[in-house]
Amino acid sequence: MMDKTQSNSPLIDPSIITGAKSADNAAEAVETKTLKRKEADMGGFWWGTGRRKSSVARVRIKPGTGTLKINGKELNEHFTRDQDRAIAVGPLKDAGIEKSFDIFVNVSGGGTTGQSGAIRLGIARALIAYDPSFLGKLRDGGHLTRDARMVERKKPGQRGARRSFQFSKR
Repeated sequence: MMDKTQSNSPLIDPSIITGAKSADNAAEAVETKTLKRKEADMGGFWWGTGRRKSSVARVRIKPGTGTLKINGKELNEHFTRDQDRAIAVGPLKDAGIEKSFDIFVNVSGGGTTGQSGAIRLGIARALIAYDPSFLGKLRDGGHLTRDARMVERKKPGQRGARRSFQFSKR
């Protein structure tokens, strides 16, 4: 049997000890698992940070008319390739809210592919901070997965990561 001290312990859930779980407790447990909407900062923005390769993107979103500024430039000015533009705005299209938010991005480091991937992750994280109901759509689209691939390091005694010096037989 159990001690009286065990039943009064704050570390043990009484429903586990008794084995009885009412419907009210189950409903409360489900409610606590749901994500809560985060509050906007002083300027009314929700933030998200994205990273890919050596690029880091700081993303701010705010309900608005659908403008997208990357380092003070329009999307078409910053990314010249259609592929990079499509990657950057992918979370907005999958959530179905392309013209609902004003988005301001500061991105640095890496090349265009890394920057577009970082912006994609940053926008997706900011949208979830704004409204957690977007989580399913963004996760299904693969926008919340951080691409962990990085450049392989150069090994000592070699010309590059895999390339070694030319072999001389004589």
